[in-house]
Amino acid sequence: MKTFTAKPETVKRGWHVVDAEGKTLGRLATELACRLRGKHKAEYTPHVDTGDYLIVLNADKVAVTGNKRNDKIYYHYTGH
Repeated sequence: MKTFTAKPETVKRGWHVVDAEGKTLGRLATELACRLRGKHKAEYTPHVDTGDYLIVLNADKVAVTGNKRNDKIYYHYTGH
């Protein structure tokens, strides 16, 4: 049996709408990363972009446990 490899031109991308209200930040990030890479699909191939498109609603209402909302500093670096 040959190993299946997804071709970029045959990948079907879907759209997903995710409501982030009340979901824990880290668990939501893990779920979204999995869907963006396409690891939830049976035809996942590491070197081919098989991910789906995501729309995240209510991102400002995500649940942050402990004192992270007040104490932790989140950095964003663009690479320039």
